[in-house]
Amino acid sequence: MFYHHRLKCYTLALEITAKTVPTLVRKWPSYLSDQFNRAMTSVVLNISEGNGRTSPKDRRRFFNIATASAKESASILDIVYSFNLISLESYNELQTGLLQVVKMVSRLP
Repeated sequence: MFYHHRLKCYTLALEITAKTVPTLVRKWPSYLSDQFNRAMTSVVLNISEGNGRTSPKDRRRFFNIATASAKESASILDIVYSFNLISLESYNELQTGLLQVVKMVSRLP
């Protein structure tokens, strides 16, 4: 097992990505689904890559990118919700999950 598999923020980000990208985004306009897919993938990949770095400055840089991508994903959810493309329940669940990811990544050393 790689070390990033032990991070709750990594597993939560991966869970959100796996839950939304294959199914929920199908009915979204392609420009939003593509952007959401890239942003959520970036969250997962940058947590993993940052956790593999030994330099504190390098780690922080990747974790900052992961946090920014999570915030971008949250903004895309704002847009698709305003377009009535997701339910309030899905919107709230995903926003809550992304906020948890941001908080957890922000606390990583």
